[in-house]
Amino acid sequence: MFTLSCQGGNPPLTEGEGKMTGISGTENTEVATLAGGCFWCVASDMKKLPGVIRVVSGYAGGSGKNPTYETYTAQGHLEAVQVHYDPQAVIYEQILGYFLKHIDPTDAGGQFADRGPGYRSAVFYSDEAERKIAARALRAMAESGKFTKPVVTELKPFTGFYPAEDYHQDYDEKNPLRYRTYRNGSGREGFLREVWKKDQGAGPASAPLYGKPDEETLKKTLSPRQYDVTQKNATEPPFQNEYVHNRQEGIYVDVVSGEPLFSSLDKYDSGTGWPSFMRPLEPGNISTKEDRSFLTTRTEVRSKHADSHLGHVFPDGPGPAGLRYCMNSAALRFISKEDLKKEGFGRYLKLFSPKE
Repeated sequence: MFTLSCQGGNPPLTEGEGKMTGISGTENTEVATLAGGCFWCVASDMKKLPGVIRVVSGYAGGSGKNPTYETYTAQGHLEAVQVHYDPQAVIYEQILGYFLKHIDPTDAGGQFADRGPGYRSAVFYSDEAERKIAARALRAMAESGKFTKPVVTELKPFTGFYPAEDYHQDYDEKNPLRYRTYRNGSGREGFLREVWKKDQGAGPASAPLYGKPDEETLKKTLSPRQYDVTQKNATEPPFQNEYVHNRQEGIYVDVVSGEPLFSSLDKYDSGTGWPSFMRPLEPGNISTKEDRSFLTTRTEVRSKHADSHLGHVFPDGPGPAGLRYCMNSAALRFISKEDLKKEGFGRYLKLFSPKE
């Protein structure tokens, strides 16, 4: 029988050393607070993600102060980690995507061999932007088709973090043999290998961030025009659409999934009556296919993750590539520069900063 637990291996400290820390890091560092069961394993996994600077094991989510190994569960805390990362090298969405691919997000009673409320999984958000990003990531994971059970990872406001005792920090490096024995015996490694075996080689942060809701949700959340355009490949009338004359600074995202598509910096007046762009903001969120409808051959543009019909691309644009992405306003949602951070797209603010 497997008996070694995440907490085993060394005598616990008799006096708590943890002090509550804030969510923010240094000037060039941001921090994500996550709980995924045994913090030895979560810390070991998160350290492998490029852009992560350091990972601290600790306790979060409870009401008691200065928890220790002996008291954290009684105080309502979860084993958690704080991931310090360089936002220029890796973004919050990637942190979450990687994290969710290294836990069992469907287990409400713990994680793998570690059972009990202190081992529940959770994402702690520090502001509204992080809450929206995390909610989107959890929804996308639930809609990924990887699991037959509901995703139950909790989304909780950040209220504080207490670093764990020194012997818990970098446990995989200090006690490599014992850690490997625990990791393999816990069932975590086998579970992750089985669930994500088809995604091996797809990149460490390839969990979906943007998904497509079910048909019932689409019909409830989209207007009739938005539904016809994105789901039935309809085209809205020229000059009679929301964004054709929009001159505000900001970005355009898929109205269905929220995946970023275009920037106002690449928008221009093509005279056609539809919003036109010289290039995508995120080429990885765009897919194209041949369209032979209406007795002609065109190149249709669709969103990569939600598979929404967006419009068409033509070889008569003014930019360096000579392309015109002619989009339907009904397929887009505009987020102004002022709302980017609030909406979870703060990483794009630098596009609109004055150039020195």
